[in-house]
Amino acid sequence: MGVQVVAHRGSSAAHAEHTLGAYELALQEGADSLECDIRLTRDGVPVCVHDRRIDRVSDGRGVLSTLELADLADLDFASWKGRQGDPLIDAAWQEAEIDPERRSVLTLERLLQLAHDSTTPSGRPVHLHIETKHPTRYGALVERALVELLDRYDMAWPSSRANSQVTVMSYAVTSLRRVHAMAPILPTVLLLDRVPARYRDGHLPAQISSVGVALRVLQDHPGYVARVHAFGGRVCVFTVDDPADIDLVLGLGVDVVISNEPGRVRRHLVDG
Repeated sequence: MGVQVVAHRGSSAAHAEHTLGAYELALQEGADSLECDIRLTRDGVPVCVHDRRIDRVSDGRGVLSTLELADLADLDFASWKGRQGDPLIDAAWQEAEIDPERRSVLTLERLLQLAHDSTTPSGRPVHLHIETKHPTRYGALVERALVELLDRYDMAWPSSRANSQVTVMSYAVTSLRRVHAMAPILPTVLLLDRVPARYRDGHLPAQISSVGVALRVLQDHPGYVARVHAFGGRVCVFTVDDPADIDLVLGLGVDVVISNEPGRVRRHLVDG
């Protein structure tokens, strides 16, 4: 398998992040995988929201973990992105105004349904990269809710890590250990904005198969990819949108490119 193209919160350069339209566009643009962040509502529902508060991405206010799903139902999570002068994007924006599902908060279950019912342009199943957000008042309940939901969709127990349709990511090693304890075959990714001294030789914590690093890490330390590969690990890099940066990370041999513009990365791979 070649480099995996992952849509960061969907095609989030074009559409409001974590909306159904953003993920549908990502699939149209040739993304191999859809990335999302998950948090629990007060009534224990995993929803795709990055921030602790909903103020930035909706017309509501408040800490997400204090709100029930019903409190979010009538809020608009799409229109903040606004019109951009691109006819295709603006048409989708208008559709979001009309269709409540396209402007409402996206539950993880709805995203799983989209992945289950779709394929990539090459005919492969759609992959999901799911990031658990910590710290949170709900602690281990996040991982428990995630694995229980994946189990309902037959995604928690793949035949092997290579065949898994889901990868779980987190900045919290404790989160990844909980996932491993409940669903040991699921691949996991430790996210890092900088590489601690103890991991600079390329090794990763026990039971963690991949590392996800910020683009600036590889800009400053390009040899890190080779060091991780020498230990048998995989390297994901986020968030890569600029053509020069795409060239850089592909030249370094990364395994996964996470981008707000998955279509641009896919075209770059095709055009060579």
